[in-house]
Amino acid sequence: MLTQITTLTRNGLKDWFVQRISAVILACYLLLIFGYILGHHPLQYSDWSDLFHFNAMRVFTVLAILSLAAHSWIGVWTVLTDYVSCKLVRGTLMTLVAVLLIVYVLWAITILWS
Repeated sequence: MLTQITTLTRNGLKDWFVQRISAVILACYLLLIFGYILGHHPLQYSDWSDLFHFNAMRVFTVLAILSLAAHSWIGVWTVLTDYVSCKLVRGTLMTLVAVLLIVYVLWAITILWS
């Protein structure tokens, strides 16, 4: 029962697909950021601030943050279900990770859009 509640899509193939799509989104985001950093050498605060004034960049950043959260949740769920046999410990760790991921996502979105 706990396994069905804690999986992202309740289907291993769909979880695999979500993790691969999130990895592609994160790779594209990192390439964009690294390209921007290399193109604006030396990088000043005003350059960095100007980049995040565009709503498209903010939306892409939120998408990257959500992708990171989904990607890490699937990875943590996989590791915990494979290596932690005690259901109480596994449930506690999953709850802790879920709460932390939610807090991090909300915190990042608040910083980005404030």
